[in-house]
Order: sequence, then C-alpha cells, then structure tokens
Amino acid sequence: MENKDKLNLLNLAREAIKSKLENSIFKVDTTKISNALKQKRGTFVTLKNNGKLRGCIGHLVAAQALCDDVIENARAAAFLDPRFAPLTKSEFEKIDIEISVLSSSKKLKYESLHSLIKNLKRNKPGVILKHNGRMATFLPQVWNELPNAKQFLSNLCLKAGLDPDEWTREVEIETYTVEKISSD
Repeated sequence: MENKDKLNLLNLAREAIKSKLENSIFKVDTTKISNALKQKRGTFVTLKNNGKLRGCIGHLVAAQALCDDVIENARAAAFLDPRFAPLTKSEFEKIDIEISVLSSSKKLKYESLHSLIKNLKRNKPGVILKHNGRMATFLPQVWNELPNAKQFLSNLCLKAGLDPDEWTREVEIETYTVEKISSD
C-alpha cells in the first residue's frame, strides 16, 4: 500500500473518532479515496494510550471497502470495546492509532502439536482458533506480548472462553498476515 493511502487511512480513523466526540457530521471526501482504499478488506483498529491497549475492534472477513471498515472499526474501538469505558476528549489527544489490514485467512494443517508450535514460532502469524462454536483471534502483534507459542495459544483459548489447554485437543487453526499502519 502506498504511503499516501496509509496516511489517508490514519486520518480517516482519527477524524471518525473526533467527529463522534464532537457530535459533528463526518463526511468522507470520496475524491481523495484511491481505488486501493475501495477494495474490500478486513481490518482491525487498535488504540493505545502511553503504549497500553485502549481499544481494539475489527473484522476478520472483508465485507466492505477498506476505508469504510477502518472508519467503522475506529469508532467501535474508541466507544464500543466492552473492555473499556468510551474514549474521552482528553484521552483522544494522547491516543496512538494502529490499523491492521488483514490478508485472507487460511486453514493451518498440522500433523502434530510439535509441528503446530514450530510453525507458529517461525511465522508468528495472526491466529484464529475455533472449537465447539467458539472463536477468538490474536493479531500478529500479540506475539510481541506473548512470544511463547504455548502461552499464545493458551491465552487465545481463554479469550474464546475455552480451557487454556483446549488447543492441545482437536481445534481448528487459521492464520493470516497483516499490513500494519501506525501513527506512533
């Protein structure tokens, strides 16, 4: 993705949050939206305050134009992440915005737990874990906080509402990559 598109996405995310805080109308100037930003892509928007998570919401599946997905997820990360109170005006000035543009996910076939761990340690992808109707994902950036693959998978199980060792049983694993765009 070109730098001007990356800057445009960061600006759209920031303006979408700002307009909601100010109760003002947010209109996208479609003449400034490139064809690349009109492609359907899944995204996550992560907000951080002093390096600490302040909100993260996204879509794994591409359902709308990249620019629209970023706008929707930026607002949701700021105001609808159930782990946090809605973002305040004073916090808004301090937040860093990170946008993750996702590739399509692919089912990971593995022969053993050892090969699963080895693959994840080597590639450090985004991971989707599915089991018994439950699902959770961690973006590739989570490897920075949970570099141990077993810990990574155990925490992903907990996020999905499963026992932490559920990953050692038959679970479905999908992986994906991201293009990370950040304001910090």
